[in-house]
Amino acid sequence: MAVFATAAALSAQTTSFHNAPASAAAQENPFSSQADAQAGHETYTQKCAACHGQNAQGAGNIPALATGATQAAKPGEIFWYITRGDLANGMPSWASLPEQQRWQVVSYLKFLKASSAAPMAPVSRAEAPAEAPNAAVIDAPAPTPPFTDFRFEKPGTIRKITVQDLPAPFATQSAGNGPKVVARPESAWPQAPKGFKVQLYATGLENPRLIRTAPNGDFFVAETSSNQVLVFRGITPDGKPKLTSVFATGLNKPFGIAFYPKGPNPQWVYVGNTDSVVRFPYKDGDLKATGAPEHLADVPGGRGHSTRDIQFSPDGKKMFVSVGSASNVDDTDTHPTEKDRADILQFNPDGSNKSVYAYGIRNAVGLAISPKTGELWCSVNERDALGDNLVPDYITHVQAGGFYGWPWWYIGAHQDPRHEGKHPELKDKVITPDVLLHPHNASLEMTFYEGKQFPQEYSGDIFASEHGSWNKATRVGYEVVRVPLHQTGKATGEYQDFLTGFVLPSGDVWGRPVGVAVAHDGSLLVTDDGSNSIWLVTYTGN
Repeated sequence: MAVFATAAALSAQTTSFHNAPASAAAQENPFSSQADAQAGHETYTQKCAACHGQNAQGAGNIPALATGATQAAKPGEIFWYITRGDLANGMPSWASLPEQQRWQVVSYLKFLKASSAAPMAPVSRAEAPAEAPNAAVIDAPAPTPPFTDFRFEKPGTIRKITVQDLPAPFATQSAGNGPKVVARPESAWPQAPKGFKVQLYATGLENPRLIRTAPNGDFFVAETSSNQVLVFRGITPDGKPKLTSVFATGLNKPFGIAFYPKGPNPQWVYVGNTDSVVRFPYKDGDLKATGAPEHLADVPGGRGHSTRDIQFSPDGKKMFVSVGSASNVDDTDTHPTEKDRADILQFNPDGSNKSVYAYGIRNAVGLAISPKTGELWCSVNERDALGDNLVPDYITHVQAGGFYGWPWWYIGAHQDPRHEGKHPELKDKVITPDVLLHPHNASLEMTFYEGKQFPQEYSGDIFASEHGSWNKATRVGYEVVRVPLHQTGKATGEYQDFLTGFVLPSGDVWGRPVGVAVAHDGSLLVTDDGSNSIWLVTYTGN
């Protein structure tokens, strides 16, 4: 049931579940026994778990089914939604499944609530239906350049996707191929270009996401699912932290972290919760927050993309906050939940004077300020469900007042066919991004390399983490890329595979890069919420 609901899903747009009719809500489940729930678990494992998790806990921007709106919905509403689907938001119709199996999946989901989300005993190999080989991995032909997949990602490979390379919408079927995350085999290790060494800096974490380097060199890491921010201090000779501390707890899906004012002695640590911006008093070297969080501003929360990154303008007078969309491609004219979403918002540092800095940016997960030009840059997840090679994710500098297309247009004057004929007046306003990344890379945090350890050619370049997506038939992403800026501060469209190897030959995934930060010694740190680790990349020249 490969995308039971995407980032748009599982929160009703009205009082019903996905506008399910009253007749659906009134429908009773004729297959609701314990045996039916077990059978539903088998179907769920085969069809749904790759995206929504083995225990329906969700993954990334794909929501949990064991909690939230699904558990509040009536069985008939869930059955109706499984049957109908919502292709525009990445949820296929599962009307082809026998009616009994659809009801049994509903029974399994409701079993999770009744059992306080205790996982059902796994289906034994003897009992489980035989699983077909993953033909998308085993038999898929080589991709046609400039497009690629994990089998051909290799450190140092240079790629460039142009507007002319884009296929027509629906040139291929939209895939539902969520990552099956497995434990890292002992032989598996991130692969970097020649001359670089990769070490395991920290492990045993819980959902490590964005990482930022404090002015004194400490590393602040958002553990989003555990609602806390950690601090790591130093790097030992064997590549481990010298000290670890919990800086703050009790947050709400924290992601963005920023220090203010800029310079060696900030007074505040700002944190982007999913629904607010807060700040903690801070002085150089604090390992624990010395005061309660001060609430500065509300930002749209709720369903959909949850990450909120923060950056300050070079003069310190403006605060930028990225807010992802609530959906894949909902029309913002008709969906009030999209107000102030798919935007980069601008505030004063105290949270006042909110305005929209740039809009039509579906999900600007990572923000960064160019040290050379002072421009704001962002790393963006574009929309899904238009095919394997649409729509490119991207990295770009952000123009004040700029419109980047979502949801009606994409990558210049290309109209999304799901909104055909809408907003023709915006066609010529759509800004084409600087660097088109592979579609469905799921580009997350980005940073500029200002260290001195890597070779001079890396100075000022961008590093960005590519988390990987469910919407590609043969996986792509699951890597860290480098965007060369050629010491000019300007991109010319190409990017380079830098850190790869997070996908096994079978197509199973053991690592998913999220955050990137530069240490004071010039090494690079990468958070990985697949193996719940932090990786350290150093240049040795060997």
